[in-house]
Amino acid sequence: MRTVDLSPLYRSFIGFDHLASLMDAAARTDKQPSFPPYNIEALDKDKYRITMAVAGFSENELTIESENNTLKVAGTKPNKDENAERKFIHQGIAERNFERKFQLGDHVKVLGADLANGLLSIDLEREIPEALKPRKIEIGASNLIEGK
Repeated sequence: MRTVDLSPLYRSFIGFDHLASLMDAAARTDKQPSFPPYNIEALDKDKYRITMAVAGFSENELTIESENNTLKVAGTKPNKDENAERKFIHQGIAERNFERKFQLGDHVKVLGADLANGLLSIDLEREIPEALKPRKIEIGASNLIEGK
């Protein structure tokens, strides 16, 4: 398989290191785990919801962190030694630890999270700052030449 070295991007582009990091992460062949399954919904133009199936996990076993445009959801089950007396004939509900990361776009913030019926819902919203929103400029509204 062919690998691409993106290290020259780090040396050549000042201020674009985040873009180079994203390209580097996309080029890696690490497979994202498939557990737990999740959906991503667009609720409105700038509102989104991530829904994860986390059956068997309680609120105190789940952690949600948002840092540097990355949302990290992790589930940690207590030590397996405590459940040693349980004898399963069939175990179809996974009780394994997990960590899933989502790359968020610029200006996307987490509004809140809710756990109901084994589904963890995380609501997100994109808030574009006023300085970055398009604004209309009136023609002839400025008086640059004061001598006339």
